[in-house]
Amino acid sequence: MSYSFSELDFMKPELGAAFTGEGTHFAVFSAHAEQVELCLFSDDGKEETARLALPKREGDVWSGYIAGLRPGTVYGYRAHGPYDPKAGHRFNPNKLLLDPYAQQVMGELQWDDALYGYKVGDPQEDLSFDDRDSAPFMVKGVVQDLEFDWAGDSAIRRPWTETIIYETHVRGLTMTHPGVPDELRGTFLGMASDPVIEHLVDLGISAIELLPIQYFPDDRFLLEKGLRNYWGYQTLGFFAPQPRFLSAGAVTEFKTMVKRFHAAGIEVIMDVVYNHTAEGSERGPTLSFRGLDNLSYYRLSPDDPRHSYDTTGTGNTVNIAHPMVLRMVLDSLRYWVGVMHVDGFRFDLASTLGRTRHIEFDREGTFFDAIRQDPILSGVKLIAEPWDVGDGGYQVGGFPHPFREWNDKYRDDVRRFWKGDGGLVPGVAARLTGSAQQFNHSDRGATSSVNLLSAHDGFTLMDTVSYDNKHNDANGEENRDGHSDNHSHNMGAEGPTDDQGIRDARDRRRRNMIATLMLSQGVPMLLGGDELGNSQGGNNNAYCQDNEIGWTDWSGVDDPFLAFCKGAIAFRKAHSALRQERFLTGEPAEDGTVEIGWYRPDGAAMDDATWQDGELRTLGLFLCKSVDDERSDQLFLVFNAGGDCEVTLPDVNGIQAWKRVLDTGAAEEGFAEHPAESPAMVYGASVVAFEPA
Repeated sequence: MSYSFSELDFMKPELGAAFTGEGTHFAVFSAHAEQVELCLFSDDGKEETARLALPKREGDVWSGYIAGLRPGTVYGYRAHGPYDPKAGHRFNPNKLLLDPYAQQVMGELQWDDALYGYKVGDPQEDLSFDDRDSAPFMVKGVVQDLEFDWAGDSAIRRPWTETIIYETHVRGLTMTHPGVPDELRGTFLGMASDPVIEHLVDLGISAIELLPIQYFPDDRFLLEKGLRNYWGYQTLGFFAPQPRFLSAGAVTEFKTMVKRFHAAGIEVIMDVVYNHTAEGSERGPTLSFRGLDNLSYYRLSPDDPRHSYDTTGTGNTVNIAHPMVLRMVLDSLRYWVGVMHVDGFRFDLASTLGRTRHIEFDREGTFFDAIRQDPILSGVKLIAEPWDVGDGGYQVGGFPHPFREWNDKYRDDVRRFWKGDGGLVPGVAARLTGSAQQFNHSDRGATSSVNLLSAHDGFTLMDTVSYDNKHNDANGEENRDGHSDNHSHNMGAEGPTDDQGIRDARDRRRRNMIATLMLSQGVPMLLGGDELGNSQGGNNNAYCQDNEIGWTDWSGVDDPFLAFCKGAIAFRKAHSALRQERFLTGEPAEDGTVEIGWYRPDGAAMDDATWQDGELRTLGLFLCKSVDDERSDQLFLVFNAGGDCEVTLPDVNGIQAWKRVLDTGAAEEGFAEHPAESPAMVYGASVVAFEPA
């Protein structure tokens, strides 16, 4: 069948391949190309059936319309222009290029030297030119029909004060779940299966945060070692779901997953990677952006544009300062919200997105301004990973509203406090109250901090109490990768042990940390599997472990610790004092009501000398929030990382008597109610909560 572009002056405003109902309109950006060709392929993607030069160019957008071309059409691009690496140009029409706006990706990338724009191994390195056709080894785009029956599905828009996030991986959570059908394991439909949703609902989760699900290839060096890109932080297709997560190859499977989560009251947050792509440095392959317009899509060295400018540690940095690249990112975000119905995003290495044309981070930069004025994006959940590897990249607390931020200070201080390090009482006090030093500015709220004990990157909670050192040998890098300073403690044995005393101590420390997380102001995030006692065998960088190391172990589903996690989450939901929208200053309310107070074990208020006592291991925190004119939610919390002690219960707000309602030192009845005498016995290494009797 022969194809030709319509003579009609047909121009759709959107980029990508847009099916109109009667044909398909193609549009792609390139400021420096001299010609862009659309390549059509057979249904299996193996044979190139047509090569057509896009006939229209306007505003650096190349476009054309083919009447009768239907969804399911397989396609790619070739771009003609100067091959002048020293000037930043790397056009090579022998290389088939994935459409940056492709909504579905066909096939697996087959690594071959033909994928590179230069001759691999040539003495001139990337200054050489390779004339082999890369199409046989390349993935291709597939034209989509966006119609889907959402059956009234709509965004949940749950307040941050009611949000509990569960970070997980599509394959990791489902590959060993005994209740997920074999054919659905590792897929979106497996994630949306009844057993998984029932677990999350029963646990009390309100939002699921998925590690990258946009199309990413496996890194060549990993495949050569018998490994693969498990986590997915090497995005190449910002509009397309990862094919390996589709059980039958239909993009609608992702929509079905979102629809099912929404029906269960769970929001869907995507971990997105707009700071770099899978093309690597100037010595990487030519797969899409590099071949379409290297000088526009990537930041290049200001001193030598032959070389990439890297603030991400991956070899390249997306040039978010370019208006058309910024448009691509915003179009992608709007696509996932408007077409795929997701509820929010966690931005990987988000400091890179805030870097201006002059490279410095700017919290008032173009990207943030664009997000804040956008009527669609400003209303969804936005979470920043507030750092990158460039100069000035660590920006915890530096992002503008409405962004929330991962707070590694929370993780480190809580781990160190429960490990028994000295001088941590002031630090953990700050974390319990929302990390005001970092976030209480620019009218930001007390939910700005996303509090975490563990995440995909680092030790799991179980490994934090089971290993003193990382054990990443399976990654093939001689244990050099991953962080070495994990603030972990093995409690007496490195790894699994039959010593019941050590096992009991580990269980209590895990309870203490989960209780601390759920009793803290801010937004709690639980790493998927932590509630099950999941271990990665001490591997704290399982990015390439698409196997039992990286997958969630469901054998702990009957463990009492899971019941404790459910209880801790339910306790948080029951107490509005733990979920406040504004930072508490310590100033009494107009009626004299005390909203927050800090106490020593003897019942006296904390003073400067006590705060500076490096040997202090016990801290009392009183919290109050008015529910209405007649009722208040009031709690007295004790965090004891020392030995057994007696704690005098505070005389505050006229409370006459207290009852003990949470006690991590009494695992079998952690949430049972008991009258409390003052002073009250608090076990060593425990968290206790009291309510007015």
